[in-house]
This record gives sequence, structure tokens and C-alpha cells, in this order.
Amino acid sequence: MSRGFPILFITATRIGDAVLSSGLIKRLIDEIPDARFTIVAGPDAAPLFAHVPGLDRVIAFEKSKSGSHWFELWRQVRTTKWGLVVDLRGSGISRFLTTRRRAIHRKSTEPTHKVLEAARTLRIEDDPAPPHIFTNPDLETYADELTKGEGPILAMAPAANWIGKTWPVERFSQVAMNLLHGYGPLAGGRLMVLGGPGDDALGRSLKDSAGRRFINLAGKVDVLTAYACLKRARLFIGNDSGAMHLSAAAGTPTIGLFGPSDERLYAPWGEHTRIVRGPRSFEQIRAVDPGFGQALCHMMDLPVKTVVTAASDLLKATESGNA
Repeated sequence: MSRGFPILFITATRIGDAVLSSGLIKRLIDEIPDARFTIVAGPDAAPLFAHVPGLDRVIAFEKSKSGSHWFELWRQVRTTKWGLVVDLRGSGISRFLTTRRRAIHRKSTEPTHKVLEAARTLRIEDDPAPPHIFTNPDLETYADELTKGEGPILAMAPAANWIGKTWPVERFSQVAMNLLHGYGPLAGGRLMVLGGPGDDALGRSLKDSAGRRFINLAGKVDVLTAYACLKRARLFIGNDSGAMHLSAAAGTPTIGLFGPSDERLYAPWGEHTRIVRGPRSFEQIRAVDPGFGQALCHMMDLPVKTVVTAASDLLKATESGNA
């Protein structure tokens, strides 16, 4: 362990949740110049933190059915005298570690956006820390290579972690054609598709919407590279997913498509973000599927026209001089 002020930062399993709390790390770096970080995250989210300044270690924290993962984590971190333990999982482990200060997450009793909920852990809810992901020059150069070409980039992420909140890919295709062709607001632009492992076929299914002006990154790049590429996009449209939160963190105008997700908690964070849903509220959808366990798409009532209109409006609002 390097010298400095050692911080143990325990964050989320899922990419989206980890992104939403990532601004706390930036805030700690700004306020504690000699901060040294050990970051604990789920295997999918752990790569997000590879370039955090002052990083000593990232621990990919994988749950086990027996619950032994907490003991294994305790074994790895118990010998350090921490300056601060930030536990965004609200686990018991932080109470058994030697530290000057503990900041333990407590779930809000009222629906509260996850950025604000994370901010309360450090008692900065009056000035919440927006999501922030660190990269390095080599990664930025690689993203330049992947996205080089002429024309603005429309980024899309048609996948999600559950069929219930996955808008049909055919509708993504229709939106892309409306925006990229003819007199669309991104006419002559390019389509960039993102997704995780196993989503490459889903990405290819959108190729006809863009023709040769197509960048398929689905299943082909890691989350940090996807984030860097999103910084080069003119607009993002996607389901409620980790990619949506990465886009908002990148500062890209972002439209999140919502159905069986609560936007009060998970709306993309930032000034140039919008959420779009069909005529049914989150509560109305939950009444139909209380446990959200049905293998049923709850996004079918969201029309293509609604998304195209929202995209056109956001593009207009973020034009140079209007943003």
C-alpha cells in the first residue's frame, strides 16, 4: 500500500449504479490531495475505475451463494488502517475495519435519485457530485481511432439486462432511419451501437439503418472504451442501462427509454438528458407485474414518433449556441 490517506471505497455490482456513485471519488480526490484508493466493485463495474488517480487496487467483488464473499473481502482489507471507509452497499463489513471515519450508505425512505442517495453518504446532498469516470490519453486516442470519420454520431444501446425494459430493436432501427436519412436532424451522420458481451448480433441487426456509416462496438469494447467513444457522440438513445448512464456521465445529450424503471431513482443525470416513456407510468406497469419477474416486454406502448420527437427537440436544445 502506498503512503497517503488510504480510502476503501465499496461501490455497486452493476455498471449503472457504479457510474451514478462515481462522482464521490472525484469529490474525494479534489478534497484530499494525497488520497489513495482501494475500490471494491462487481466484476462488470470494476474496469470503470482502472484510471482513478491515486489508485492502489481494484477488487472485483463477486457474490457467492453462501455469502462467503464478505469474509473474503474482509480478509483482503482488514490489515490496513484506513483513513476513510465509504460503503455504498451499507454492509456490515465496514463496522469491523480499523478506520478514522466511516461513511455508510443508508437507503432513503422516500424515492430518491441514486446520485443524491450516494451524496448523502458523504453528507454533500446540497452539492451532489455528478458522475465522473476517469480515462487516460492512450484510451482517448484509441476512442478517436474507433470513431474517426465524417458526420455526427448517433449512439444507440438497444440492449438491457431484462426483456421487460428492452424496447424492440426494430423501433431503434426506425428511429435511426428517421434521424440519419433524408431531412432528418442528423442526416449524413453515423450510427454507433454499443452493448455488452453477447450483444454483437443485436448490434449487427441495426447495420441496415446506417449502411456503410456504421460503427458496431456492441460486444467488442470494454466499458471504459465505450465511455470514451460516447464522449464523441452527438446524441445517445438507449434503454435504462449502464450504457445510458455512461453516456450521461460523458456529457453526451442522452435520451433514456423507460418503462418498468423508476425515473425518480434512475433517470440519466445531467442537464442535457431526457427520459421518454409511453402513456403508462412506472406505477401502472408495476401494478401489472408487481415482482417484475414476467418474461414480457413492458415497452411496447412507447411509439417511435415519441422518441424521434424527443431526439429532435434535444438536438435543437443542444445546438452550438443553445446548449
